[in-house]
Amino acid sequence: MSATTKPVNQKAWLLILPVLVCVAFSAILPLMTVVNYSVQDIISPERRVFVGTEWFAAVMRDEDLHAALLRQLAFSAAVLAIEIPLGIALALSMPAHGWKASAVLVVVALSLLIPWNVVGTIWQIYGRADIGLLGAALQKIGIDYSYTGDARDAWITVLAMDVWHWTPLVALLCYAGLRAIPDAYYQAARIDGASRFAVFRYIQLPKLRGVLMIAVLLRFMDSFMIYTEPFVLTGGGPGNATTFLSQYLTQKAVGQFDLGPAAAFSLIYFLIILLLCFVLYNWMQRVGTQAREGGHE
Repeated sequence: MSATTKPVNQKAWLLILPVLVCVAFSAILPLMTVVNYSVQDIISPERRVFVGTEWFAAVMRDEDLHAALLRQLAFSAAVLAIEIPLGIALALSMPAHGWKASAVLVVVALSLLIPWNVVGTIWQIYGRADIGLLGAALQKIGIDYSYTGDARDAWITVLAMDVWHWTPLVALLCYAGLRAIPDAYYQAARIDGASRFAVFRYIQLPKLRGVLMIAVLLRFMDSFMIYTEPFVLTGGGPGNATTFLSQYLTQKAVGQFDLGPAAAFSLIYFLIILLLCFVLYNWMQRVGTQAREGGHE
């Protein structure tokens, strides 16, 4: 028998050509431009001096950058510690069937429809002691609250704003994961007389591992790049209490017009996000593997 070969149609590459063009203009070319700026001292549009890794060394010695990084890590850790458990609890309490489920889904998703700058404006008004509901209520019960004058109040307000805005995303992801669990698991649990906590520990939580991995990575990346909400709410203050990495980068690039250090810092910022996401992903994969092995034993 003679072997037949399947013809190869190279025209199929034309189908992904628009995607490649979009990626090139939206990601690759801007990244290469930033890399080019990071190794040059841009004196004027016509005058540029090659400086090698000088800007990277200067950025790594910047104490303000170190402080902003610590604030960013603390904020992202607080966001994950609050929003992930709260989102799981909210998803577990939501109805599973009927018109109530649809109504609750719409209500829960409302905050996700609000633009970031509007969220900052809402909480800016909400926290004011003269016209804001939160600020006026705290003042009436004797709590001295001022997100514009006290660093702790500003930090808590920014954190509460982010929790209010993005916990519904975690809840919706977990809700979808819960609805994907077959009823056979719950029927077997009822036959065995498993408690509600046992059902959550041995059925629901392991089945949500993939969804939780997506939720953790999405919330970590978004919280680590937060800019608009704290900028509108506090402007990074009082002092530098809520100046996170993205706002510090903006001050470098736009406020001071130090394009070289800003470009070097943006590359370091990008690598930090990649590294931390890689660590989080592998840690969650390892935890899930150990849980499955323990369940088999």
